[in-house]
Amino acid sequence: MPDAPVLELRDLHVDYRLPGGLRSRRSRRVSAVAGVSLTVPAGSTVGVVGESGCGKSTLARTIVGLLRPAGGQVLVNGVDLGSATRTELRSMRSQVQMVFQDPYASLNPWMTVRELISEPWRIHPGIVPRDRWDVEVDRLLELVGLRPNQAELRAHQFSGGQRQRICIARALAVRPKLIVCDEAVSALDVSIRAQILNLLRDVQVQTGVSYVFVSHDLGVVRHVADEVAIMYLGRFVEQGSVEQVFGSPAHPYTQALLSAAPAMGDSEVEELVLAGEVPSPLDPPSGCRFRTRCFKAQDICARVEPPMATGTIGHPVACHFAQADSRFGIVG
Repeated sequence: MPDAPVLELRDLHVDYRLPGGLRSRRSRRVSAVAGVSLTVPAGSTVGVVGESGCGKSTLARTIVGLLRPAGGQVLVNGVDLGSATRTELRSMRSQVQMVFQDPYASLNPWMTVRELISEPWRIHPGIVPRDRWDVEVDRLLELVGLRPNQAELRAHQFSGGQRQRICIARALAVRPKLIVCDEAVSALDVSIRAQILNLLRDVQVQTGVSYVFVSHDLGVVRHVADEVAIMYLGRFVEQGSVEQVFGSPAHPYTQALLSAAPAMGDSEVEELVLAGEVPSPLDPPSGCRFRTRCFKAQDICARVEPPMATGTIGHPVACHFAQADSRFGIVG
């Protein structure tokens, strides 16, 4: 019998309330995440890809409990966070950790590395016995490619890549089942980025931790993920394995993203240029949210929202005219 998923999202909705303008005192509701479902198996990496403003960072913050959902469920190891007891919530917070985009803003620059890594054990007592803290700090530093003798240095004495390694060590300190990486390498130089990606993969092999890897970079997600979800204006439009989604993309949005990435797409295939701008989440289009920019849009797209369905494609796609096209795909 297969292990239960580490994370399940079921029809998740996350809203923001914005204050009214000069002419109205009524607040306005923004649907940042509008009904997404996702499963993260144990020991796997699921990538979430989309343009800026599509809702992926909101999704990441909701998974770790920084934001409350307006609807749907977030289940960690089968426990629904919306109905969990206080004791269960405390346990869940140690099981799900986050690595943020900016390592410079994520660490107190005047705390030593030893203080930074051991701080979670003060918040979640019992994970590591007090007399083992120093040994465990040294072990975690070695795990992320730093030296134990660097434990007494302060965070401001490290480079960006080294700081991100410290952030990963701190996240691992509470022995989580899941780490959410929100643009965790986008602020780093290209060479350092590759080191951190390889580190995350090595850590996963050694510890069995799962990742939700949020990024706008298709190449990065292709490198680290097993499964991928393409997000547009608060919804998933295509999901599947990396081989399925990147090898034979079926949604017009996915095809356009891949065609616009020169390092990934076939140079002989003409780039698919999307029309217009991303609509405001305050007033999303009727029917399919992508229709105002889609080169396949027809009347039905304005009337009926396409369901996320597998059909003959082989993996879930939310499009009335989905058609897998390997010309835009790349895997490897």
